[in-house]
Amino acid sequence: MGIWKQLAEYLYIKKRDPNEPRTQWMKYMHGMNRISLIMFLVALLIILFKLVILPLFR
Repeated sequence: MGIWKQLAEYLYIKKRDPNEPRTQWMKYMHGMNRISLIMFLVALLIILFKLVILPLFR
C-alpha cells in the first residue's frame, strides 16, 4: 500500500478497501497512527504560526 493512500485513509479523505481484513489490533494501530498524524499537523501549524505569522504583526 502506498504512503499517500494510507495517509488519505487515516485522515478520512479516502475510503478504505472493504476486502482488506480488519482485526481489533489493526483498528488500535490505525487509531494511534491517526492521532499521531493529527498531533503532528497541529504542531506544524503552531510552528508556522509562531515563525511566520506572529512576526508579521510585530
